[in-house]
Amino acid sequence: MRIPRLCFFCLALGVSLPVAAAKEPDAVDIAIDRGLEYLLGSQKDDGSFHGQFGDTVAVPALASMACLATGHVPGDAKYGRLIDKSLDYVLANHDETGYFGAKGNGRMYAHSIATLFLTEVSGMVSKERQAEIDEILPKAIKVILDAQNVKKSEHDDGGWRYNPDSRDSDTSCSGWALMALRSARLNGAQVPKSAIDRAVAYMHRHHHKEKGCFGYQGADQYAVTLSGAGILCLELCGKHEDPDSMTAAKYLMSVYREKLAEEGYAYYGLYYAAQGLFQIGGENWREFHDWMHSAYLPRQRASGAWPDHGSERSEAYATSMTILAFAVPYRQLPVYQRDETVDE
Repeated sequence: MRIPRLCFFCLALGVSLPVAAAKEPDAVDIAIDRGLEYLLGSQKDDGSFHGQFGDTVAVPALASMACLATGHVPGDAKYGRLIDKSLDYVLANHDETGYFGAKGNGRMYAHSIATLFLTEVSGMVSKERQAEIDEILPKAIKVILDAQNVKKSEHDDGGWRYNPDSRDSDTSCSGWALMALRSARLNGAQVPKSAIDRAVAYMHRHHHKEKGCFGYQGADQYAVTLSGAGILCLELCGKHEDPDSMTAAKYLMSVYREKLAEEGYAYYGLYYAAQGLFQIGGENWREFHDWMHSAYLPRQRASGAWPDHGSERSEAYATSMTILAFAVPYRQLPVYQRDETVDE
């Protein structure tokens, strides 16, 4: 059952909501439900998944966020079991420092994604599970903050890389770490504003002033895949309509039709492009939204999964990332809320 976040507060206050007419599911809603059914049916008993990185905490966390993004919550009748099993798997796989990255060589990618998942699901779970989350989250956040504080060059300062002790950075790892910190800060965690500011400065340094794109370590590496990440990070950290975001959006709009779906990281690029352009809104988002469905809906298999592609060798991962992109307009994950005046 999908329950808008507003409903929880209304029910708690005893406020009655008007009964809306049932909405007929469209092709996107149907595809999302088929994808979630695939994830539910393919999840292992321990909460992990088959395929590349399925034994890390990252894929279960992403699959659960796909459920949360579409309005499903722990314990609900339809997909609550998927979230519960994923949560158990994540909570069972950290070391004494609170690091989630050791399992299956997931490293800082897995750690940041797991931390983001825990901050987003916090408050929706039983008292027992909440106590576990409350115990581990401060440690997990500290791992991210300590990794940012490793001495690095001016070029890499403020960012993150594969390992907690890495002395360089990249925008891909940094995007997930920054989202985890932002979500944690919104949830009341003690995250210094300076950590967010340093990460934003890092993103700005990886913006290619001539091309307008964001890049990986150089200013135009993996630009098609990562320009959306740069936009999203700046938008969600209070830099709405930042000049670097707007030129990156212009860059993405000039290349996505020809390149995005064929990139080696096509699902990763889809996720970040959808999230970033949604934050900007307007005609860019409307145009991309329609193309996204026309390009990615036909890829869905009879099983409900989206297939492996390029360097992304996991159907569970591909399916989770596509659902997260398609579900952007549902606005269920707090970390990705946007300023609703963007389309005015």
